[in-house]
Amino acid sequence: MEADLKSLRIDHKKKASGEPSRWATRWILAGVLLFLLLGAARFGYNMVTAATDVELVRVQAQGGTASLDEGRRVILNATGYIVAAHKIEVASKVMGKVAWIGVDKGDKVKEGQVIVRLEDDEYRAQLQQVRGQLASLEARLQELISGSRPEEIAVAKANLEQAKADLENARINLDRTKNLTSEGVLSRQALDDAQARYDAAAARVNSLERTYELVRIGPRKEQIEAMRGQVTQARGAVAFYETQLANTVIRAPVTGTILERVVEKGEFLTTSFVGERGAKGYVVSLADLNDLEVELDISQNDFARLGPRQQGIVTTDAYPDRKYEGVIDEISPEANRQKATVQVKVKILQPDEYLRPEMNASVAFYTEEQQAAGAAPKPVIYVPASAVRNDAVFVALGGKAVQRKVRTGPASSRGVLIEEGLIGGEDLIVNPPAELAEGDRVRARKG
Repeated sequence: MEADLKSLRIDHKKKASGEPSRWATRWILAGVLLFLLLGAARFGYNMVTAATDVELVRVQAQGGTASLDEGRRVILNATGYIVAAHKIEVASKVMGKVAWIGVDKGDKVKEGQVIVRLEDDEYRAQLQQVRGQLASLEARLQELISGSRPEEIAVAKANLEQAKADLENARINLDRTKNLTSEGVLSRQALDDAQARYDAAAARVNSLERTYELVRIGPRKEQIEAMRGQVTQARGAVAFYETQLANTVIRAPVTGTILERVVEKGEFLTTSFVGERGAKGYVVSLADLNDLEVELDISQNDFARLGPRQQGIVTTDAYPDRKYEGVIDEISPEANRQKATVQVKVKILQPDEYLRPEMNASVAFYTEEQQAAGAAPKPVIYVPASAVRNDAVFVALGGKAVQRKVRTGPASSRGVLIEEGLIGGEDLIVNPPAELAEGDRVRARKG
């Protein structure tokens, strides 16, 4: 037994040179696990903080146009459309079929120039008819004014003298018959017949005396005035149909340019209701292109900056290098409730052939205030519209996205005008991702 107990004694030398203990193994496993956890955390951190590929654009500041001229300062920029100050739709005053049209779209015409002719056969026939009626009535009036001719007076007088002779003869026969009747030679019937012939002759003389007097005096004044009225009425009818005939020739009311031609030869023009596919209501539209305006819708928030006869510089998207002086010529007396705007029209003082109605145009309204000595003009900055989100933009600074609040102006073909928030030279993030936030790492997209 004693020998067996001795055999169970711990050999320290063997332990030092043998396999590691259980606790040592545990410490090793803990170290490995910690290393793995640190690696996973590092990987996750790198994934979360990875840089987002973005499209960058360098902001360009156009300092030369911020101050239009020395002593001018821009107070508001607005965009709109060029319109003709007075656009005219030339219509016909009479109905008829188009016989000839002598202009086309874009042609320049002068005031009074013939542009369309209508068929006029019916109007010529009507005019000829009323002219004949007028000639007849004028002749009748002249007849009344001239009175009876000498020959007519002579005839009337001769008839009267003959009647008087017949009356004298009847008187003699009546006296003879009376004597013979008193002597009993003739009957009472013969006396009555002689008396009747005498009375008839006397009545005829009396009638011819009145006729002779009327022929000698001539027509009554009332008859002449009545005929004058008929003649005046006939002259009015002639003037009316002459006007109708003249209206078959349509002339340009002003000097200008044909903007639209809506009729062709053979089409019918009307002065009443116009259907979609029926008769036409007008022939052409024209305007004087030397009288142009820019039509603007000014926000009610900016309207207080402007006033009557406010001056501005007009530019177009088509010719941005060409500038035109303008002045507010018309302010709408009422606002647009749905759009919260007020319509303003700016008259272009010296337009040229480069300007066209319906062109996009921008107006930079300015004041004559002097800038402070040495102060730099306010830069004009346009950025792509896709870079602006909720009145803010993102710029790349030190590899991170930095949000900048901006105040925007009107948009144009050059982009959105930035009135405040950028100064130029910034690396602007275009089309920022929806999840991009302040402080996120970014890097310029390659390619």
